[in-house]
Amino acid sequence: MNSKDFIIVTGLSGAGKSLAADVLEDLGYFCVDNLPPLLIPKFAELVAGSSSEIQKAALVSDVRGGRFFDHLLQALESLERMGIKYEILYLEASDEVLIKRYKESRRRHPLASAIESGSIVQSLELERAKLWSIKERASKVIDTSALSTSGFKEVLSNWLEKDQSERMAVSVVSFGYKYGLPLDADLVFDVRFLPNPYWVEELRPHNGTEKVIEDYLRSYPITADALERIGEFCRFLLPNYVAEGKAQLRIAVGCTGGEHRSVFVAKWLGETLAEEGYSCRIEHRDLGRRSSR
Repeated sequence: MNSKDFIIVTGLSGAGKSLAADVLEDLGYFCVDNLPPLLIPKFAELVAGSSSEIQKAALVSDVRGGRFFDHLLQALESLERMGIKYEILYLEASDEVLIKRYKESRRRHPLASAIESGSIVQSLELERAKLWSIKERASKVIDTSALSTSGFKEVLSNWLEKDQSERMAVSVVSFGYKYGLPLDADLVFDVRFLPNPYWVEELRPHNGTEKVIEDYLRSYPITADALERIGEFCRFLLPNYVAEGKAQLRIAVGCTGGEHRSVFVAKWLGETLAEEGYSCRIEHRDLGRRSSR
């Protein structure tokens, strides 16, 4: 059984685990929600059995399981002893977004009863602490803060459809520091030292995907120097990540608003790495966000 044929979905409450289960089900996975962790090895054994009609399975396990969730690491260790391959899909979002989702749904956080004040913020802090060791073992981390439903489905589907034999999958995302760091980034490049087209009135309405912005940035020698150094650094790191067996790498490139400099550099870096044979995806998290506010 391929590791992506058995997926454990976990993460923060409100981050989109139910939607992930729906997507997995649409892709042919047999899904089980809120299975007690101690039953996971038995369930995996049944799925992997030669007489099983289930080809692909996914289960959702999170803090709704109360004290039973504390046994998840024990269950994962049992799977490894049994030789059963699995993937962990971990979903998260910013506190700001999660609080907004809870207020809209009017639902109580599963850990609220463990907090004297019942505060959502404190509940989220406790949940993050409980999940930290699981996140460290995750095969895929998706931050759903800025993702629409269709965007989330696309990201998840693209990951699921990747062949494990492919070279390491790389995603390069541009972002604006004013909107916060991407929580799932492995590497972050801060390009706020580059000349800012925002302060040139005729360039302000354009963005980093357009040639007029590229021409402006490339007219400064510091841009060529920066691109050379960033490229050289990535050429050194990526083969070493591959040698260590890392299946995916997320590189974030940030400027102030995520419209000009970071978009140009992320686009350049993604295209450069793709030319060098990496399976590369380019995202612009905050592009257009300023004009939509």
